[in-house]
Amino acid sequence: MRWNARDKWVVSKEIIHEPLIDDATFEQAQAILQRRGRGTGGQHVRQRTRNPYVFRGMIYCAVCDRRMQGQYNHGDAYYRCRFPQEYALANQVEHPSNVYLREDALTDPIDTWLASAFAPHHIESTITAMTEAQPSDHSPAAGTAAQTIITECDAKLERYRAALDAGADPAVVTGWIAQTQAERARAEASLRANTDTAPRRMSRAEITTLVNALGDITAVLRDADPADKAEVYRQLSLRLNYQPETQTVRAAVDLSTHRGANIWCPRGDSSPHT
Repeated sequence: MRWNARDKWVVSKEIIHEPLIDDATFEQAQAILQRRGRGTGGQHVRQRTRNPYVFRGMIYCAVCDRRMQGQYNHGDAYYRCRFPQEYALANQVEHPSNVYLREDALTDPIDTWLASAFAPHHIESTITAMTEAQPSDHSPAAGTAAQTIITECDAKLERYRAALDAGADPAVVTGWIAQTQAERARAEASLRANTDTAPRRMSRAEITTLVNALGDITAVLRDADPADKAEVYRQLSLRLNYQPETQTVRAAVDLSTHRGANIWCPRGDSSPHT
């Protein structure tokens, strides 16, 4: 979802409904928006959030299994789970009124854990997992179904031609042939679309080159912009379950729908342990 440049706008050449404002008023409004920092040519400039949360939507309270909400306190990011006492009694849950977790107590242990996957003794298994987690070049089921239809259509066309040679009514057989050829054309189009739209799989050598080019993964994650780091976590399907009683966070990521990794990450109030 992004704003289109003005030269990409689609404008109707015919006025179907009575305009709410005239063209001159619209142009004046656009000029005012541009002067207010909206950008040139009506282009919307995306603004970074003032207080980004790198684990937004990823931290869950282990007591009630609800997402913890971000909250800034004295310039530091926290995640809070508020559970009123009456709700706890009604749901028979022993839940503190408020559960707090400081963000910077997690970032270094999480980044160190993720980077450990690229340590020398883990790198080969990580590259193997990344290679296997890629989607297949095409959908075997869709390709097989389309090919089956094409084969069946070819067989029908052969029978129809044989029927013509045997003296069948040309008008009837020609209609059958036209219908079968149209069905075959649709199957061919489906087969081509399935092949053309499939993402290209990266080879193991290409993934290895990419990983080596990143260098020190720990440093890359540590120095990344918070919004970019949050996107990395989101792409990894990172999920963090915070257990307030033991002050521990269980972190899990999914490399694919069939593969996952887990670690227990103890949290200290001021200096977390890896």
